[in-house]
Amino acid sequence: MGGLTRDPEFGDTVWIVLDFEATTPAGHPPQPIEVAALALRYAAGRWREAGRSTSLIRPPAFAPVTAATTALNGLTPQQLAAAPTPAQALGALDRRFTSGTRYLLVAHHASTEANLLYHQREHCPTLARINLIDTIPLAKHLAPGLDNYRLDTLLTHFAIPRPADRHRAAADVDVTARVFMRLIDAADRDDALEDLAGLVKIAGRTAKTNRPVQQHLFDL
Repeated sequence: MGGLTRDPEFGDTVWIVLDFEATTPAGHPPQPIEVAALALRYAAGRWREAGRSTSLIRPPAFAPVTAATTALNGLTPQQLAAAPTPAQALGALDRRFTSGTRYLLVAHHASTEANLLYHQREHCPTLARINLIDTIPLAKHLAPGLDNYRLDTLLTHFAIPRPADRHRAAADVDVTARVFMRLIDAADRDDALEDLAGLVKIAGRTAKTNRPVQQHLFDL
């Protein structure tokens, strides 16, 4: 393989492919109703799975599951009525991250995941501080000229079958991971992506929790 995957920092990174399903209540930020995460490591020229997690999440009363949400992903109010709360589901996921390990989150249209994590940061403080790799700018760099860069378009481009349960978090994590691995294969042949720093420059997104808070110019 090429320079990117030979970079020691790349090999030392645990890549967490992350996906949320959510409701979007009027007057409030999106509220998670399902989360899935798949941990990957790259060593000896191949990817291996290092762990996975998935959970339904019970939304707050102000963010009920609508008919439109059910039509998209099949999740119903009845399914979520007994699901863990955000504090329970995201807290359990957060406790799986260990200090001293380099993590990067991977998501398609990563601003969506970044926004959800920011608003749920009290429940998952460690996860909310992990920076992200967005597969959209990475795909735009490595596969220019596509009509668009939606996930389904990239699945077609890379001849990855569309899962029957597309728009469920676990299924979307699996296919996003496959797209990401195909992109890394292409990145190994790209001179602009010779190390992890180059990858972050092109596709990195700073976690919203890590962004500096703008201070008021004057204290009144």
